[in-house]
Amino acid sequence: MPDRRRFLQTAAGAALLGPAWAAQALSQTPPMLTRAIPSSREALPVIGLGTADTFNVPPRDAAAMAPLAQVLETLMQAGGSLIDTAPSYGQAEAVTGALLSRDGGLRARVFLATKISTEGRESAMRQVRQSQKALGSEKLDLIQVHNLIDTRNQLALLRELKQQGLTRYIGITHYTDYAHDELAELVEREKPDFLQVNLSVGSRSAEKRLLPACQAHGVAVLINRPFQDGALFRQVKGVALPALAADIDCTSWAQLFLKFIIGHPAVTAVIPATSKPANMADNARAGFGRQPDAAMRERIAALLA
Repeated sequence: MPDRRRFLQTAAGAALLGPAWAAQALSQTPPMLTRAIPSSREALPVIGLGTADTFNVPPRDAAAMAPLAQVLETLMQAGGSLIDTAPSYGQAEAVTGALLSRDGGLRARVFLATKISTEGRESAMRQVRQSQKALGSEKLDLIQVHNLIDTRNQLALLRELKQQGLTRYIGITHYTDYAHDELAELVEREKPDFLQVNLSVGSRSAEKRLLPACQAHGVAVLINRPFQDGALFRQVKGVALPALAADIDCTSWAQLFLKFIIGHPAVTAVIPATSKPANMADNARAGFGRQPDAAMRERIAALLA
């Protein structure tokens, strides 16, 4: 059976039968698309998981934790590995650590990213130690300077931690358009391993200078706010999925929005946050099948113009 036909049948079945079946079905398709991290050439699956707001629940609340465990399981069974969290996300780090601790081998299968969001070396080190404890992992895959807080000093500290082997990669983050020029200057000057920034079909500022700078300087790109905090779904509520979606193997608006992002050549991975297993399965399907070229991305953008 051709990959495209098999993919469409998998996606349709997943939508009908629920997240557990979806994850199992996705695991039987060709592997999720990966992109190489420029500084190491390590392959990273293009769909990851954000934890802001959605993982901020009491870690000992079994009812609250149950769907989050399913979200993580769905991500992993679909071939994803990236989990992005932060000390500023309430209980999200502790919840992530508790979920990873349920299976002793799970930590080795995930790419675990967190952040520091404070001023001064001592305060930052306290955050790092707290993150290590909460996540149950002495070594982290990626630590990022969050929202440009004390960036120069904290990047210097992260470089030390990388040399010491406490993190494999370092990065910088922000989530609003107004920071893009400053981020571009940092990318050009500091050349971190990763940049995390906002990009969506309705908010394309990062494409002007920032993403080209990342391409030019070998910086991996993680994308947050791919749905503009739900605004994109409100915009298309009641609107039928366009025919062009089938040309890139999309069966939902979420997949179309995510593939628009993945289609940019600078993007390494996108990290939509969710607490719903069905949404995680839907998001993960954006990592499979055909991806849009530049012309198709413009056709998708025109739908919301």
